[in-house]
Amino acid sequence: MRLKDKKAIVTGAGRGIGRAVALAFAREGADVLVNYHSNDAAAKEVVEAIQGLGRIAIAVKTDVSNYGDVQSMVEQCVRDLGGVDILVNNAGISRPGMLLSMTEESWDRIIDIHLKGTFNCTQAAARNMKEKGWGRVINVISTAGLFGTVGQINYASAKAGIIGFSKSASRELGRYGINVNVICPGVTATEMTEKVRTDEKLKEIYLSRIQLGRFADPEEIAPAFVFLASDDAGYITGQVLGVDGGYIG
Repeated sequence: MRLKDKKAIVTGAGRGIGRAVALAFAREGADVLVNYHSNDAAAKEVVEAIQGLGRIAIAVKTDVSNYGDVQSMVEQCVRDLGGVDILVNNAGISRPGMLLSMTEESWDRIIDIHLKGTFNCTQAAARNMKEKGWGRVINVISTAGLFGTVGQINYASAKAGIIGFSKSASRELGRYGINVNVICPGVTATEMTEKVRTDEKLKEIYLSRIQLGRFADPEEIAPAFVFLASDDAGYITGQVLGVDGGYIG
């Protein structure tokens, strides 16, 4: 087991990639705090699945954009699980809109969840990791953060910002034994990508850019998180890893 007895926080873990990562961590021996925003039943199901694997799991409902709530979430992880070794900043939403018609509220909400949420969680978790002298922070972006996306300038900007945040954080935190990396999934079968995967025109466009010619399942993305969270990736930090079927090329 590559993560035996490690303590992990996975944000947005009630569904999609976050769910797959939380379960993959548990299979490798980690106890997991399952963070979620709204779907109580989905989070409960993930917790029960992790417990069925013989690991400890708790569900904590938190808006990652709320600084105080995030501090409380991390304190609960330290209290109930025994600390924080691994943080996955995966929570995210999408509010599409063209630049010239996008509302300030849509811009702010996306930046708050993705970019501020990454800051909030990383700062809080890294304080505990520093005390231990070991930690792994894995931030999640999207190909939109590398190439831009028509109709999602807020989302693309937030994801691009996470790259800069992660590279700076890796330079600050490396001295404490904390590695900070980024995973860039390709189009994966989740609720957020449903329109891309079902709209025939969009589906054709995206599939033409993916070298493997198909969309990913969340379970295909999760092993990269396990790798970066493990000792196998002990000399890797400040990097962006594409797990995208060749979309980046």
